[in-house]
Amino acid sequence: MLDLVRALGCLQLDPLNVVARTHLLVLRSRVGHFEPAVLESLLWGRRELFEFWAHAASIVPTSDYPIHEATLMRGYPTGTRAWHEQLRAWVAANDTLRRQMLAELRKRGPLRTGEFSGRVAIPWNSTGWTRGMEVSRMLDYLWMRGSIAVVGRKGQSRVWDLSERWLPNRRAARPRLSVRKAVSLAAERSLRALGAGKARHIAEHFVRGRYPGLESALRALVRDGRVVEAEILREEGEPWPGTWYVHADDVPLVEALRGGAFEPRTTLLSPFDNLIADRSRTEQLFGFRFRIEIYVPKARREYGYYVLPILHGDSLIGRVDPTYDRKERRLVVNAVHAEPGQGPETGPAVSTALEELGTFLGARSIDLAGPVPPMWRKALR
Repeated sequence: MLDLVRALGCLQLDPLNVVARTHLLVLRSRVGHFEPAVLESLLWGRRELFEFWAHAASIVPTSDYPIHEATLMRGYPTGTRAWHEQLRAWVAANDTLRRQMLAELRKRGPLRTGEFSGRVAIPWNSTGWTRGMEVSRMLDYLWMRGSIAVVGRKGQSRVWDLSERWLPNRRAARPRLSVRKAVSLAAERSLRALGAGKARHIAEHFVRGRYPGLESALRALVRDGRVVEAEILREEGEPWPGTWYVHADDVPLVEALRGGAFEPRTTLLSPFDNLIADRSRTEQLFGFRFRIEIYVPKARREYGYYVLPILHGDSLIGRVDPTYDRKERRLVVNAVHAEPGQGPETGPAVSTALEELGTFLGARSIDLAGPVPPMWRKALR
């Protein structure tokens, strides 16, 4: 599991629990059935993983701490947008609150958000959901700066402590990476997680939007033989536009796959899965248009509230709209949708993927409660 998270670079966190938390679904789709306690041990026991901001709030490998320190923690916020200016001014005006919160952690040990008691000099003014949430706003600032860390969870509530206590070796690591070196390492990590990609794909993955000088870094990586330029051909033989890259360490894997080493299987993906996080890339590579419809009014949803794409071998062949009833331990399948061109031969694989998800959740039954493609109806019955 640790090797997997290192390969992916990050596991996005999201509070929605319609089926299961997204990071658990991402792991399950790749390693099969596992005990969540193993992940808890890696996070809170061995501390091989920690929670931080990758392309969203995520679980990331502790070994990547120097990359995150150089590309985000150091000097945060460094942006020039109005929001960054507002945050810098607000933090400066509430420096007493910042020092009080750090002092509370130093004296009292790990605390949940609601257990802090600092004074606010100037309220946090926002038109969004953070309005009036000054303690949470300051905690996020200190977290992004690397001053504090998430050291546990009680339900959905995060528990905070000083980073110097939680990750003392990482905080004290010297010499620190230069931003240029961190971008180079992050580009390699991103490309290996993607398999193949263009510069804009790399920039959207792992430490999203934190790749200053990426084009220069990629040119240097190509010169050094760490990255190779690749050509991706359409079925008719024409190359896809733009410069594509593959990491040099993955070239033998490309050759092995071309030689028939691929072992296809079928699984259901989280709607926040790393494979489909870049929507335009997903559409180009797989011909699969995917959008999360959580915030779309029910009457206007095309596929459902919390839809899981079906990965079958190297193709995305459809999607499932499920809900897990924890009280009754029922996996309710509200709808199943197939992509154009699917036949009955893929139905048994979809059925097995649903059964595997039900086993992972501990479901006593799987109930079809909505429409199913006609050619899959027999297999899903």
